[in-house]
Amino acid sequence: MFTPKGSFSSFSVNDVAQAKEFYGAKLGLTVADGGMGTLELTMPEGHKVFVYPKDNHEAATFTVLNLVVDDVDAAVDELNAAGVRTKIYDDPDLPTDEKGIARGEGPEIAWFKDPAGNVISVIKAGGLLL
Repeated sequence: MFTPKGSFSSFSVNDVAQAKEFYGAKLGLTVADGGMGTLELTMPEGHKVFVYPKDNHEAATFTVLNLVVDDVDAAVDELNAAGVRTKIYDDPDLPTDEKGIARGEGPEIAWFKDPAGNVISVIKAGGLLL
């Protein structure tokens, strides 16, 4: 039987310096150089996410990282104040309010993009598997 010793998530970006600034300064995560031009993000629970450069990077069209918060409204206000746009969807199948927060169909959640165009979310603690 296959038995892994651990796990980590990863995704690509087109500009590691921009990613370092965004994830460290705007999102407040611990960011370290991972060697060979990569970054290592340390999540609040202590697990690591590996960010690597890719010349022909194509932004993910799905959520690559979910950040759990107690108050989505407050998180969105803080992100917007830092210049992060959270109103990225205008789709009747995925209704969001004027702040970009989806409410009522599952946990409160708002999405935004990193500088490479990857989709990130802030999601209310207690929602989905959390």
